[in-house]
Amino acid sequence: MTPIRRVWVTRAEPGAARTADRLTALGFTPIVVPLLTLAPLPGALDPAPDPAAVAVLALTSPNGVEAFAPLIPRFRDHPVFAVGDATAEAARAAGFVDVRSAAGDIHALARLIAAEAPPGPLLAPGAREPAGDLPALLPDRPVQRLPVYAAFETHTLTPEPFDAVMLHSPRAARALAADLPRAASSGRIAICISEAAATPLRPFDFTDIRIAAAPDEPSMLSALGKPAAPV
Repeated sequence: MTPIRRVWVTRAEPGAARTADRLTALGFTPIVVPLLTLAPLPGALDPAPDPAAVAVLALTSPNGVEAFAPLIPRFRDHPVFAVGDATAEAARAAGFVDVRSAAGDIHALARLIAAEAPPGPLLAPGAREPAGDLPALLPDRPVQRLPVYAAFETHTLTPEPFDAVMLHSPRAARALAADLPRAASSGRIAICISEAAATPLRPFDFTDIRIAAAPDEPSMLSALGKPAAPV
């Protein structure tokens, strides 16, 4: 098994710093070189959606929570369905009162909404290019997507050296595949949050492409295993 110590963190800030802290606590050496940067979309909340016209909120990332923050006081009592625990935690910290976590991916979120959400229109603040199509997964419910932020590729240079690279989204994986020299993958390991994030990496020469058991960071960290002993 290829030993892992130096781990390339590709996710955007501020999440990259949190991931680096977790890696350090586990004994790895994080290399923070984001492949994506996030920015709120100007005018996304103007005009603001009418709370009276929304029955349920669906949140798919902490970034969406942050970008939607100016409107949270108007929506704080609306039931919130979050894709995972990190998003649910961010929603509670931001002031939402009724928050439930699907503890999974966009498909798990759709199942939870279908099973437990009250009837009525759903508002989904999130990325301009979402990782999944929530309206298609909820064909019997009105779903309004509200793009509030966008991810932009940084086209950064590949850091040297690294033993493993973490891909927290299919978008990050596509950015890596676009710019990574094939030779740079040889002898390295990729840790992917999902099969969709692994797919763009299949043509490369990674020693191993590991897919997290669940689509969350704790499972990605588990897939890393134990760090190699320092030399």
